[in-house]
Amino acid sequence: MTEVRLVRYEVADGVCTLVLDNPERNNGWNRDMEQQYFQLLDRAATDQDVRAIVLTGVGRSFCPGLDSRRLEDAAGPVGLQLEGRRSQHHALSIPKPMIAAINGGCAGIGLVQALVCDVRFAAKGAKLSTAYAKLGIPAEYGLSWLLPRLIGVEWALDLLLSARPVEAEEAQRIGLVTRVCEADELLGAAQGYARLLATTASPRSMAAIRRQVWGDLSRGYTEANAEWLAAMRRMNDPSNPDFAEGVAALVEKRLPRFEPLPAGFPLPELPPFVPQ
Repeated sequence: MTEVRLVRYEVADGVCTLVLDNPERNNGWNRDMEQQYFQLLDRAATDQDVRAIVLTGVGRSFCPGLDSRRLEDAAGPVGLQLEGRRSQHHALSIPKPMIAAINGGCAGIGLVQALVCDVRFAAKGAKLSTAYAKLGIPAEYGLSWLLPRLIGVEWALDLLLSARPVEAEEAQRIGLVTRVCEADELLGAAQGYARLLATTASPRSMAAIRRQVWGDLSRGYTEANAEWLAAMRRMNDPSNPDFAEGVAALVEKRLPRFEPLPAGFPLPELPPFVPQ
């Protein structure tokens, strides 16, 4: 049987666009979509033509959470089967910047995937929700850890306790997203931002910074400074040409010509992911 492709992989101008593509189920999350998405993230991580990643959905939804068919199964006597799955925070291990283009409904596990991107664009009127309290389950996949760090304790508790839908404009006001666009301009705006990163920023620097910021959420001040110093020593080396190229581009008033991120480039540590 031919596998149904639920996630599209498109590359142009240094930007990989990953598209959740199951409009008949409103891009509801299921096991096949999860596996395909993580496999394509791994592909983008090593693709020399990719310097930044955009995640979006087709139709009227980004990802409204678990597919309702699976949700019904999970609420039955067998329950939700978590064994053998990768961490939902796998995107944090990808050494390239990630931008979410939230085109519509975004809730539950879909919200988690948006929040482990680095920058979030949202279409006007798009609704975001944690969803969990209305389903009688706890905050899943580390959202009780992540949300307070992104928007503060009170806003995090408001969204988690009420599970109320938040429209893009309010989401921007509380820091859940940073840009709000007209629906027909959303993807272009997110891809344009990704192209800016792809053409002006060092892939080595972006990879290190991404790891520093996400990893430092679990580190104290002293540990964070130790990681920074170790990263600086690794990168301040003749084997890393990006610093010299960046300075040359600045002095010559031109765009830098950075090399792609090399395989095996050493990066700051991330805290270990909890297995499912």
